[in-house]
Amino acid sequence: MSLLFELAAVNTYRGAAHVLRAVSLAVNEGETVCLVGRNGAGKTTTLETAIGLLSVRSGTIRLRGQEITRMPTHDRARRGIGYAPEDCGIFPDLTVAENLQIGRWLATDKGDGGAVDERIAALFPEIEQLLPRRGLNLSGGQKKMVAISRAMALAPSILLLDEPFEGLAPVVVSRFIDAARKIKGMGISLLIAESNVTNAARVADRLYAIDRGEIIFAGDPRRALDNEEVMKTIRG
Repeated sequence: MSLLFELAAVNTYRGAAHVLRAVSLAVNEGETVCLVGRNGAGKTTTLETAIGLLSVRSGTIRLRGQEITRMPTHDRARRGIGYAPEDCGIFPDLTVAENLQIGRWLATDKGDGGAVDERIAALFPEIEQLLPRRGLNLSGGQKKMVAISRAMALAPSILLLDEPFEGLAPVVVSRFIDAARKIKGMGISLLIAESNVTNAARVADRLYAIDRGEIIFAGDPRRALDNEEVMKTIRG
């Protein structure tokens, strides 16, 4: 596998707080990587740093070998980094169709309308029926669906998903895990921040565990599950 995306010795602050401490991680072409840790461990900060919502104090971020550490968020999106935040970021007064259109605008600079992308329809067939509905009127699961679909509308090479399984019923979690597998099958890499290590192990090719802003484990998900110290730290 060839290296697609990496953070190398990244330090990130939120105000005066030093949150990420020399974090290094990598995602290869066609690979699903999960970043696991308890609440406040640094997962969201890692993804927000990766997409450019937070600036790096030191360290580097690279996409396909090119440094993008100081690149604005919208340029990272145009270069193929899709992002679905934990709160979904759905525009409440826009329809689902209009929310998806924003992704198309970033991807093509054209914004022509039309039906749902075939790849999105393959992941979430019900999106077609949701197109006229305003974001305000979506359930939590539907918002996650739209957030992922909007990121997919960018035609990304890598998707950053922040807690995509959080707050969902077990049967719906299985549905989203199946969607993640389908996304990988389309040749798109994924970096998923996830609190539940068991769910992460169901989808990840490799796993990183983070605690207090430091990577404490990197490797096979099954090894993480068998590591009592890592599991104790993750579960608090």
